[in-house]
Amino acid sequence: MPRTRDPARSPRRDATGRSGPARPGGITHAERLRTELAEEIARGRLTPGTALDETSLAERFGVSRTPVREALRELAAAGLIEYRPHRGAVVTALSAERVDEMFQVMAELEALCAASAAVAMTAAERAELGAMHQQAAELVRLGDLAGYTEANDRFHAFIYTASHNGFLAETVLGVRRRVVAFRRAQFSSLGRLTESHREHDRVVQALLRGDREAAAREMRAHLTSSGRSYSQMHDGL
Repeated sequence: MPRTRDPARSPRRDATGRSGPARPGGITHAERLRTELAEEIARGRLTPGTALDETSLAERFGVSRTPVREALRELAAAGLIEYRPHRGAVVTALSAERVDEMFQVMAELEALCAASAAVAMTAAERAELGAMHQQAAELVRLGDLAGYTEANDRFHAFIYTASHNGFLAETVLGVRRRVVAFRRAQFSSLGRLTESHREHDRVVQALLRGDREAAAREMRAHLTSSGRSYSQMHDGL
């Protein structure tokens, strides 16, 4: 009798073609590792020159070496680590100028998304955006750093989609993957949650009234502020 495959044991394959066992919320082991290691690098917990041994990381995260290897490949593609002869994967020394350049590019791309969304959003999308913004306000009131960080990711991703420009959304998502760890790290700065939400409010108000120029201007200012906040946090480490 031919063997049948158990769907529960089948690897999940995401939109990029990567596969791996699904985690709660649809996150693979490799994605979890990449996110956590990227944030440790951005926060200075893994300093430049630190070697990342596959076996040690597999033991630390309780996974096989396969997802570790995949996570390290993605970190290398993002420029956060590099492979050196006889040392393997090593944390890269990113200059302040390089990180600033990344935020500048992100600011322009997100400004373009906001400008497009201001005139392309449907009535239903405008209502959803308003509700999302109100929910984020409650997270700020509670001082829920983890919750607000996730809400912030959803907020920006929503605006990419609301631009109704598929190629633009794909492009900005690709760049975001390289910057997201630094964007998340900057929320550790004192008062940044409140400040970020105030900046979001100016973006939201421009979007809701369909003001293309104001939406672009406020989103650009928001990303510039995020970059400045990260630089201040990093300098203080």
